[in-house]
Amino acid sequence: MSLDLTNPFRRRPARLAALPRIVRLYILNAGIGFVLSAVFTAAVLTLNIANIGHLVTHVDGGLLAAVVFFVLNGIVFASVQTGIVVMTLGSDNGSGGRRAPRRPTPEPLPVRVTASEASRRGQAGARSGRT
Repeated sequence: MSLDLTNPFRRRPARLAALPRIVRLYILNAGIGFVLSAVFTAAVLTLNIANIGHLVTHVDGGLLAAVVFFVLNGIVFASVQTGIVVMTLGSDNGSGGRRAPRRPTPEPLPVRVTASEASRRGQAGARSGRT
């Protein structure tokens, strides 16, 4: 049995099954993003990265800061998770989109310059500060 990520609530309660498929997809991936946020927040607090764990436990309002940290990271992780799934929805074989054929790189054409033209160019270049 494989998990169909585009229709995750197919065998779930009728209320969720009645929702449009894209809404169910968003709910599932937002949940995954907030679970990842909880794991990330727990890791940051437990490992005391940047002394955040100490600040949360020893400062007034530290619990509020931890909750804000969790919620904001949850929004970011849910958005990234949803974006990844939405971007991969259309790919059946993983080969990506169609690509236009490469155009050949233009090559410079040789131009014949006479001596009188070259001397005028040299004089114009000396006046403008270029050599």
